[in-house]
Amino acid sequence: MANLDPNVLIIVVTTIVAVLGIVIGTMIPTWVEGMAAIKAIEGMARQPDAAPQLRTAMIISLALLETASIYVLLVVLILLFANPLLSLLP
Repeated sequence: MANLDPNVLIIVVTTIVAVLGIVIGTMIPTWVEGMAAIKAIEGMARQPDAAPQLRTAMIISLALLETASIYVLLVVLILLFANPLLSLLP
């Protein structure tokens, strides 16, 4: 491990971080989206008259929650394909 090239070490570490980031960064927003959908459907079942308002609010909130996964994907793609850490080495 001592004679490992620093570029290879940075690539390996950023790949591991990217994998962990995409796993955690997609699991948590997906879980929260599911919980939001469950609560909205429960609200629609309790008050059918409010279903259109609840549906609209649910769709807007799910769209906003999905942006977290998109930002995670963006950061992971930057780490994998345009790694800014490689330019720090001589």
